Amino acid sequence: MAITPSNMMPLGTTAPDFNLTDTVSGQQKSLSELKSANGTVIMFICNHCPFVVHIREVLAKVAKTYQQKGIAFIAISSNDIEDYPQDSPEKMQEYAKTYGFTFAYLYDESQAVAKAYDAACTPDFYLFDDNLKCVYRGRFDASTPGNDVAVTGEDLTQAMDALLAGQPINAEQIPSQGCNIKWKQS
Repeated sequence: MAITPSNMMPLGTTAPDFNLTDTVSGQQKSLSELKSANGTVIMFICNHCPFVVHIREVLAKVAKTYQQKGIAFIAISSNDIEDYPQDSPEKMQEYAKTYGFTFAYLYDESQAVAKAYDAACTPDFYLFDDNLKCVYRGRFDASTPGNDVAVTGEDLTQAMDALLAGQPINAEQIPSQGCNIKWKQS
């Protein structure tokens, strides 16, 4: 398994809009429908990546906690499902229910959204302010499979706490790392 770092979207970038199918509800959802005036987390994840599997329970808890504080969470899977059928919309729906996801889990079949965000890996995290400007991008925390560091979500939660408090967010942000997005062969 090759480890791929995130590309680190420039801070201040406006979140690219999208309209994708939510695999849980079966409905089309847009960024404008799902965003929050308090802040919006957009994350690229998938079902099978060991880096996502490693954080999924804590991620679900962090999302639930911060949704109660008014932060919106949106998960997107952009993997090629022909080569990775475990990431299909049907499997995404099962996964979201199994792990208690309280957020939309969207399927980016064309991979255009991942390209618009310059997403590179799973998981890849982005935090946007009330104007949908990027204020954080990078890792969930320092934990990775096998490094014996506890999964806490510390890096993302510190950024969300600062955003909610109206405080500056530390601009020294560490790229996420994980499996590369499984791009379709052209």
